[in-house]
Parts: sequence; C-alpha cells; structure tokens
Amino acid sequence: MTVERLPHSLPRRLPVRTLRDRLPVRSFRGRLPVRQVLCLLPLALVAVVAVQHRAVLAAGFGHLASAKWPWLLAATAATCMTWVAASVTRQGALVQRLPRRRLLATQFAAGAANHLLPTGLGASAVNLRFMTVCGVPLARSSSALALYLLAESVARVGLLLALLIVFPDALRLGELLPEGAVGPLLLAVGGAVLVAVAVLLLVRRVRAAVFAFLRTALGEARSVHTRPARALALWGGSFSFPLFQAAGLAAVGQALGLPVHPLHIAVAYLAATVAVALVPTPGGIGSVEAALIVALVAAGGPAAQATAVVLAYRIITVWLPLLPGALTLGALVRLKVI
Repeated sequence: MTVERLPHSLPRRLPVRTLRDRLPVRSFRGRLPVRQVLCLLPLALVAVVAVQHRAVLAAGFGHLASAKWPWLLAATAATCMTWVAASVTRQGALVQRLPRRRLLATQFAAGAANHLLPTGLGASAVNLRFMTVCGVPLARSSSALALYLLAESVARVGLLLALLIVFPDALRLGELLPEGAVGPLLLAVGGAVLVAVAVLLLVRRVRAAVFAFLRTALGEARSVHTRPARALALWGGSFSFPLFQAAGLAAVGQALGLPVHPLHIAVAYLAATVAVALVPTPGGIGSVEAALIVALVAAGGPAAQATAVVLAYRIITVWLPLLPGALTLGALVRLKVI
C-alpha cells in the first residue's frame, strides 16, 4: 500500500492570523457590539425620559429643598426596603434557591427597567432572564413570575379593602373618577373579559397553551406552599412591598406638611396604584402622578400641597434611583448575570 504525500507547495500548518482571516468575521466580532449596545441602552433611555420630564424634575427637586430632611430620610429608607421586599417575594415564588446578592441587585435593576418600559414588562423581562441564567426552566420561571404578580395584586387589593373597612371616611371615592365614568369603565372591563374568554374557548392552540401553563403554575404554587419558609417569604414580601411604598408617601407628606393623616395617605396611595395598574405607560410615569394627586385631594389634602408631595415622592422613588439602577442593569448584562 502506498501513502500519498501532500505536495511540498502546501504548508503543513496555517498561521493563526491566516486562519482567523479566512473565517467569517461575524464569528469573532458578531456578539460584542450587541452586548455593548444592551449595556448602553438603559443609559440612553434614562437620558430620553429625563429630557421629556425635565419640568417635573425641576419642580420635584424644588419641593425637596423646602422639606424636612428627617422625614425624607425615612422615605428613602422605605424605598430601599421595597427592593428587599421584592427580593423576598421573588424567592418565595420559586422553590429553587436563588443567589441572594444577585437577586437583590437584579431587583434594583428591574426597578429601573420598569420605569423605562411599559409597566411590569421591564421588571418581568429582567427577572425571567435572571432565573433562566440561574438554570430555572422557562415553564417554572414563568409560573414563578405569575405567582409573584398574583400574590402582589392580592396583597395590594386586600390591604386597600382592609384599610377602607377600618377607615371608611379616609377617601371620598366619588372624586377619584369623573361623573358618569363608572358605567363606561365597567363596560370596557366586561368587554375585555368577554373577548378573552371567547378567544380562550374558540382557539384551540391558545386554550391548550393556557391550560398547560395553568397546570405548571398550579403545580409550582402547590410546591411553594408545602414549604413554610417559601410561603412566608411569598406572602410576607407581597404585603410588605405596598406597605413600604405607602409608608414612603406618608413620610414625604409629613416632610412637606400635608394636612392628611398618614394612614389616610396610605389608603390614597393604594387606591391610586390599583386604579392605574392596567395603564400601559412606562413605570406609570404621568398616570401614577395624576392618580396620586387626585387620591390625595380626595383624602382631604389641598391640591397644591398634594401636587408637591407627589412630585417629591416620585423624585425619591423613581428619579434618584433611575441612573444607578440603569448602571446596575448594564453591569448585570455585561457580567452575564441577566
């Protein structure tokens, strides 16, 4: 048997530079610009939102200058505790243990994403990506997200109803909606429910996907509630989150001398946030301010002072953490945590 030899004209080894030059450029450089763009995108969005709301920012900082600083520090502390409460609730909605420090950093970054994208979508996308990187299957992470949203909604509405029962005169509900707006609102909600039910019943693929998701979600919820620590974290965090938010608004009200009882301010906050929960604006910017002002006026506060309190409150809870949150979001993307 004879062995054929390669011609002497062909080199036995290709230089590394020659091999790299012959391969497609995208294999070496295609991924880098995308990740860099994702890291810089939150900062660009912060700049755009800040320019759009520069008048609100100027007015809010002006009101903070005349406020009582101890109460402002209390509002800042309550705002920081909301990220801890969100982290506890996220962990409580999932059986698998998540890294605590990364989970807390992710909630801080998710808050910034939530203010830059339509309400709920930013935080949900960040947390889904985080759980995926942590090795949680998509079905389980989606179920955990749905359980988190359900628990937080139940806790918020439950707190509002409980406070309205204890303080029935805290809020004049008739002033929250314009006259004659209740009927059209109920018709719109009823129509949306009917459309959703019709799609669910008539479209087989949608029905199969929904039922499969519900089976997974119910199984995950059952597993969570068989572990007392997870159930306590889920519901304790769900009730703590809106309480810390309401406490922050009440502290700002005290800082600016709003003549409304702090518990009545909490009722106004819960009523306003429940009312705007379905408004698809980035972080509720604009809609939340309007609803809070109307709610505080309905609770007995003067319109001018209510406006000052809301603007100062949104500076503390939205605008001050927005840039650090965007930087954290970019860092987490760069470090491949999300």
